[in-house]
Amino acid sequence: MKLLFLHGAPAAGKLTVAKALLQIVPGRLFDNHAAIDLARTLFDFDAPGFWELVHTTRYAALDAAAEHGVALVVTTFCYVEPLDLPQFEKFEEIMRRHDGELLPVFLHCSREEATRRVGNPDRVERRKMTSAPSLIKELDAYQFTPVPRAGCLALDTETRPAEATARDIIGHFGLSAAKSP
Repeated sequence: MKLLFLHGAPAAGKLTVAKALLQIVPGRLFDNHAAIDLARTLFDFDAPGFWELVHTTRYAALDAAAEHGVALVVTTFCYVEPLDLPQFEKFEEIMRRHDGELLPVFLHCSREEATRRVGNPDRVERRKMTSAPSLIKELDAYQFTPVPRAGCLALDTETRPAEATARDIIGHFGLSAAKSP
C-alpha cells in the first residue's frame, strides 16, 4: 500500500487537493476528520480520551487498509512539530510492517490566504475550524511544518489550482494516473 500523507496547517488545501488527486488516480480518502468525527460521537473535542481514540482509530484504519490490499490511501493531517512526530512514526511503522510506502507532502499557503479560506462554507459543513481569529491563534501557537523526512515534498497552494497541485504530486511520486474501470 502507498500512504499519501498530505499535511499542513488548517485551510492549507489538504482535503481539496486530496479530492482533486483522487479524481485522477484510483485510491481511497481517509480524511483526518473521519477519526475526529468518530471520537466526537463519544467525547467532547479535546476531552480526556478524545485524542487517544482519534489516534487509535487512525492506526487501526491504516493497518486494515494495508492488510486488505488497498493500493493507495490519501490521508490528511494537521501535522505539528514536535507534538505529532510519534503519530507520524506510527504511520511509518505500519507501512514498514506491510511493506508499504509512506509518501509525505507538505501543503502550505500564506496566513492571509488561509484566513480567507477558513470561512468557506464547506468547512462549516465538515465541522472544521471556520474562525479567522481561531486560525491565527493556532498558527501562532503551533509549528505546522513539513515532517522531518528527506523525501517530503513541499508545495505552495496559494495560487495554483488544486488539480495542478495534484498533478505535481502524481508526477513526483510516479502514481498511476489511469482510473480503474
